Amino acid sequence: MQIMLKKRCLFMVFSLILFSGFSQSQKKTQDSEQEPGARETTYRVNLDSANFYKKTDIAKSIDFIAQAIGSLGQNATKQELALALTNLGEVYHYHKQYDLAISNFKDAQEANKTSRTTLLLGKTYIQTRDYKNAAAVLHPLEDIKGLVPYQRIELYELLGDVYKGFGETNKAIAYYEEGLKVANKNQVSPKMPDLNSKIADAYAQDNRLEEAESYYGNSLVLSSQQAPARAIQEKEKVADFYNKKNQYDDEIKLRKKSLNELQSLPRAAAKSTGAPIEADSITAQSINYKIANAYAAQDKYDEAIPYLEESIKEANIEDDLIVQKDATRKLSEIYRDKGNYSKAFETYQSYVSIVDTLYLRKEQEISQASRFNREIAASQGRITGLEKERELTKSKYDLAVTEQQLALESNKRQKWIIYSLVFGMLLTALAAYFFYRSNRQQQLANNLLALKSLRSQMNPHFIFNALNSVNNYIAKNDERSANRYLSEFATLMRAVLENSEEDFISLSRELELLELYVKLEHSRFPEKFDYTINLDEQIDTEAFQIPPMLLQPYIENAIWHGLRYKEEKGFLDIEITQVETDVIQIRITDNGIGRKRSRELKTSNQKNQSSKGMGNIKKRIAILNTMYKDKVTVSVQDMNEDTTGTRVILTLRKVV
Repeated sequence: MQIMLKKRCLFMVFSLILFSGFSQSQKKTQDSEQEPGARETTYRVNLDSANFYKKTDIAKSIDFIAQAIGSLGQNATKQELALALTNLGEVYHYHKQYDLAISNFKDAQEANKTSRTTLLLGKTYIQTRDYKNAAAVLHPLEDIKGLVPYQRIELYELLGDVYKGFGETNKAIAYYEEGLKVANKNQVSPKMPDLNSKIADAYAQDNRLEEAESYYGNSLVLSSQQAPARAIQEKEKVADFYNKKNQYDDEIKLRKKSLNELQSLPRAAAKSTGAPIEADSITAQSINYKIANAYAAQDKYDEAIPYLEESIKEANIEDDLIVQKDATRKLSEIYRDKGNYSKAFETYQSYVSIVDTLYLRKEQEISQASRFNREIAASQGRITGLEKERELTKSKYDLAVTEQQLALESNKRQKWIIYSLVFGMLLTALAAYFFYRSNRQQQLANNLLALKSLRSQMNPHFIFNALNSVNNYIAKNDERSANRYLSEFATLMRAVLENSEEDFISLSRELELLELYVKLEHSRFPEKFDYTINLDEQIDTEAFQIPPMLLQPYIENAIWHGLRYKEEKGFLDIEITQVETDVIQIRITDNGIGRKRSRELKTSNQKNQSSKGMGNIKKRIAILNTMYKDKVTVSVQDMNEDTTGTRVILTLRKVV
């Protein structure tokens, strides 16, 4: 955005110099190029259409915003551009694309800073748990006297969320109470139950249960005066609080009220009740399941069973596999505890069937999410391209006008012609420079997009292999091993996803991921291989940067295609040594069956998958070496003359 604003300013300066001697009638002709009223109407209609489709069709919504920006033409104001970017940020925010939302809110602030955009940016930072940046953008709003009451309430609420995130309960409560004062003073009734509920949350987080219970009581009373859906939401929240205190009778009583009220709502309204609570939607099946859990916690199995059966029935109707899975498993456990083993086994079989269906659906969701992210990236690129195209059109227009005016002034003094030609040459050189820089930026953007695409292909492949491992344990009814493997796999996946957007991470973080991955594979094939990871003590692992998940495919190949087919127990050795001050070498050595024998044993499908995996790694290394000047080199060689054993040698240089 700063680059485009600088370009606009430079063009305006040259235009003013060239046109300083023109007649007043010529200026009027240029200014009437586009009717302001028509342009503004088109701009507003497109923004209204974008807001209409914001929740239902993200592609259409983004397309309308792109049309709005395109309709601004050369005469766009900073306020109009900022409003369009803010609307785009809100679309991304609604669909949980928080990085893109933050980027567009920042661009909007650079064009024209407003309190509304600042509040949206702070809220998005909080949802990404970036409390430090949230505090930095929100605190300056406290000194603004022109905030409307609703915005000031929202500001205090967000600052309360920030300090609750920091763990500073007293500060959080102080801000919530300030917001509550403003809400009471200005009779902003929808915010009163929200703030009482958040004060109760803060007290509960600090284990001050009496104060929490008092404010939850206030929130229940106040929410009962709001829409039925809001009242149900608050009842469920307080019921969760009773559950944590083991007040199961109070919990059951409150949830039964919620269930009755929910069932009295129209079906569409009932479905939307849980919209604000993303992690645990408020539905009939989820409430029935929680009531059953409360009965089960008191060993009241006969009372729990009807609610579990109703939960399973409702979940089946609504196609809610998560609740259906949990309720079916709980029902199986209750039958087992009651000694009805035939019913328990029958129900457990239903549970296994639901889990299989859920795994298939999760794989489909991963594929859809990958495609969705690619579409979002393409849409965002189109909007960026529109802004550049608008600047380029302005440049061409200025050049055309300059040529026309030079022709009209051809009979004037020779000195003026020479000066005009000089200015034209300068303008052409400047345009050529901008074209050159734009091409360089486009090349970098293409490389980054290619890297992101390759990473998105690697992560589902890795997740799929790991899910197969879990499936093997489930197939063997080894629940304890499956749970342990899932716990360690979740830790690994959290780290992998945190690093997935980075081109490079520190060597120390990569080695932590590597050690956890090898540990998981060793737990699957303990009889197939042992391993060691040797790190040269002289290496400063924080000083070296490495592409994330670069080593894992080579280790996976060593285990799955080398050591796994070896008749006797094999060995995997990972050694990291320092070759020069700014160069390290990573050697991955196995004494498996070797590449030649492995290729002979593979099926055609396995050969295709392996080729794709190694091809992606080679493409990543090629792109990174283009961007960072030969930072990574990899070679693969056979260890022995009979082609058994394989060694991968990766050389890594520091980024200067």
